[in-house]
Amino acid sequence: MTVIVSLFQGPEFSADVEANLSAIDAAARSAAEAGASMLVTPEMSVSGYDIGDLVRERAETFDGSIFERIASIARTHGVAIVYGYPELGHSNHGGEAVFNAVQVVDASGQSVARYRKTHLFGALDRTHFTPGPDLVVQFDFGGLRCGVLTCYDVEFPEAVRAHADAGTEWLIVPTGLMTPFEIIATHVVPTRAYESQLFITYVNRCGTEASLRYCGLTCAVGPAGNDLARAGEHEELLTFELDPAELARSRAVNTHLADRRTDLYPTGPSRAEQETDR
Repeated sequence: MTVIVSLFQGPEFSADVEANLSAIDAAARSAAEAGASMLVTPEMSVSGYDIGDLVRERAETFDGSIFERIASIARTHGVAIVYGYPELGHSNHGGEAVFNAVQVVDASGQSVARYRKTHLFGALDRTHFTPGPDLVVQFDFGGLRCGVLTCYDVEFPEAVRAHADAGTEWLIVPTGLMTPFEIIATHVVPTRAYESQLFITYVNRCGTEASLRYCGLTCAVGPAGNDLARAGEHEELLTFELDPAELARSRAVNTHLADRRTDLYPTGPSRAEQETDR
């Protein structure tokens, strides 16, 4: 049985939280009218991403007013919603921290997954966020085992392979990809889908925000590295069908996961970890 999914590349003119929530509400309405059962939105879709110190001002707990509003939108339109926001929480050391977070709310308004970005991108992330502690976060939807990563995370083959090893079949990746890094959307994401034999939906922002110009190119990619849907540069709602049977067909031909020589691959500490230990 296929799953109909909508990917919201927008809003193009990101503003305050209320305006962004209104844009997600409108996208959810359109997604439901198109028959979609899930709407995926970009990284930090509710708050804005390149917003400087407003990150902390707009940060909320996972069950705060942003969650309540998204849950209401999901119930109203009968669609699951994946959204990004700055999450107020605590670090492993117990102090207050802000995470670049993604939450998945089902059509009944219940939270089914929450992921905190683990690989932080430059000063844009490191100035404002604490890295999340858990790489593999999963939930079930439409007969598929789903996983969540955020933006820069997908650029690390180890992160995607960890999901494949854990049984993820559909990897959902909200992102905030800016120029001049279009190669990630056009080449890296299809490669990740192919080499780890899973579906990837990579949902980007668009327009400009402070110093950034987002490149769009939101895409849904099959396990053969094939585009199932792809957006251009501007605001767009993509709706497509995801067929779980395609995964089985691809894995029968592209046997990379089964053919790995894991006995030859070292799993020791990284060079950075070794240098830290010294």
